[in-house]
Amino acid sequence: MEQLIDKARTLIEALPYIKAFRGKTAVVKVGGAALEDLALRERFAEDVVLLTWVGIRVVVVHGGGVQISAMLERLGIEPRFAGGLRVTDEATLEVVEMVLGGKLNKELVRLVQRLGGRAVGITGKDGGLLTARRTDSELGLVGEVVSVDPTVIEKLAPDFIPIVAPIAAGLEAETLNVNADPFAAQLAAKLGASKLVLLTDVSGVADSDGELIETLEGPSARQLIDDGTISGGMIPKISSALDALDGGVGKVHIVDGRTEHALLLEIFTDRGVGTQIVP
Repeated sequence: MEQLIDKARTLIEALPYIKAFRGKTAVVKVGGAALEDLALRERFAEDVVLLTWVGIRVVVVHGGGVQISAMLERLGIEPRFAGGLRVTDEATLEVVEMVLGGKLNKELVRLVQRLGGRAVGITGKDGGLLTARRTDSELGLVGEVVSVDPTVIEKLAPDFIPIVAPIAAGLEAETLNVNADPFAAQLAAKLGASKLVLLTDVSGVADSDGELIETLEGPSARQLIDDGTISGGMIPKISSALDALDGGVGKVHIVDGRTEHALLLEIFTDRGVGTQIVP
């Protein structure tokens, strides 16, 4: 009986958050281990459907670097990186489109719809959603965001859950591979989202002692980058978070996607399970 009561308490704890965010938009970027493991993909789909059923408009942006590298190796193409970014030649881009715009995107759509949600899978090229320009000749067909036109997303939501792969149209109509984090940040800003959630492979932002920081203000986040406390792959995530806040997004959450139901735990519980970054 005590376990049942605990479940009821959890539901009661979620009530004020459901009330606060009902009718609001949340952009969720998912990648890494959260997509690599089938059980975690299923838990993620459950979270997305539940958020939708309680009235939150959810837009999903997904990466898939692990899956791209695995497919490249299966096809005998060696994955190459420069400065932590994938070098994308024509052959690699074909695989990127096949995995991100095809197999992985449609798998997420299938999982959401199996649970009763209504999802539509698209890429940034659809409806003029994402325009990018090449970043560096060494990286090949890799782009940085130039503009985001959310019209196609606004047409889909709230009737459908958009699931978006970060593939862009270039300024010369070429196809470009784009980092999902800055794309999700700019999309969240354009949609006037209340939240941007970045599901990643770490528990959140850590301080100099390695302890999780539960709440971080924008200026403090910049200071952590400047003094070297934050380094490596967390820097672009923090930079994307700050861009989203500057664009008017209410809060950004960096959460460990390897935790079951991390999305629900972060949004609907008092303490959450990751780091929330506020203006």
